[in-house]
This record gives sequence, C-alpha cells and structure tokens, in this order.
Amino acid sequence: MPIKWVLHWQPNAGTTVNTQILTEVSQCVESINGVKEGRWKATLSFYKPMLRVEQANALEFPRDFLGISLQEQPSKYYFVIRGQRLILEAESSIQTIMEKLQSYKTRVALNFEMEYLPISSWEKSHQIMGEFFDIWQEALAKRSLPGHFVHIEPIFSEFGLSDQYTSQHTAVQYASIMAQMIATAQSAQAVRN
Repeated sequence: MPIKWVLHWQPNAGTTVNTQILTEVSQCVESINGVKEGRWKATLSFYKPMLRVEQANALEFPRDFLGISLQEQPSKYYFVIRGQRLILEAESSIQTIMEKLQSYKTRVALNFEMEYLPISSWEKSHQIMGEFFDIWQEALAKRSLPGHFVHIEPIFSEFGLSDQYTSQHTAVQYASIMAQMIATAQSAQAVRN
C-alpha cells in the first residue's frame, strides 16, 4: 500500500479555514504540477462510553477512542485507542453492532480527503516525502496564507506496526492529527479563560 502523509492545516491565531484558503491551496498544488484525480474520503468518529450509574467509576473502559473508515478499504473499520497504543481492524459491520450494544456513542464524525504517493516503506519514504513537503511549504509561502500545514509523525512502533505501510498506519495518523487539534483547541480555550 502506498505511503500517506496526513497534513493538518494550522490557521494563524484569529483566523479560520474558508473556501478562499482551500481554493488557494488547490492552486498551489497545481503550481507544482499536482493533478486532481478524484476525491478520497475518510471518516473519523469519536466514541465515548455510555456508562450507567453503577459503571460510572469503572476504569476498565477506554475514556474515548477513534473509529476510522477509509474509502480504499470499504469493508474494514479501524479503532484507535491512543491511551493504550492499540489499533484494531474490524469488519465495517462493527459500527452497526456498536450502535445496537449502546455501550459507546459517537460524539462527532469528521470527513477528510487525502492523496497517495507510490512508496510502501515508511522508512524509505522520509527523504522523498520530506523534500515534497519542503517544496509544498515553499509554494504555499508565496501566497501569504493565514496558516500553514503541519506534518505530525506518529511513532508507529508504539502501536506494534511494522515499516510496511498499511491502512492501520493511516488510521494512527488520523488519530495523531485529531489529538493535536484537540490539544491546540484546549490550549486556545485556556488562554481565553
């Protein structure tokens, strides 16, 4: 499976993402000979436990975790429990089972789009992907956009994942990005208070 880098757009303080920024980012992609070949969609869902009163203090339940579906793996569903560094690959029908069990509920679901590069070794991808990221940042810098892309590189071995890239690697990247976004939002909230 080709390597994916999931990039997070970090807006400057006081700004938000809008269609103008997305249009300019797309133009930057085209300026470095990028081509749109279609949309790749991933859906990320936050789950939190629905504890009954007698279970309220139960520590054996993960406080929350992420569920991720990827367009290229429609029959699979990935769970990432960051606190325990666990990733689980299940059949997509697990979502229906979870709804019926009512032990966890979806807090929020987010959709992402992504692109591919034809490399399958995470270690071997570093130089090429790093060079691409530098070119990408340089093209974006010419536009004076109110923010920048951030690449957060998780330590895949903490999740028991090998160097050969899989959909589980993609799921861990999304979980890492979401953790970073939550931390950023929480620190911004703390500053406001």
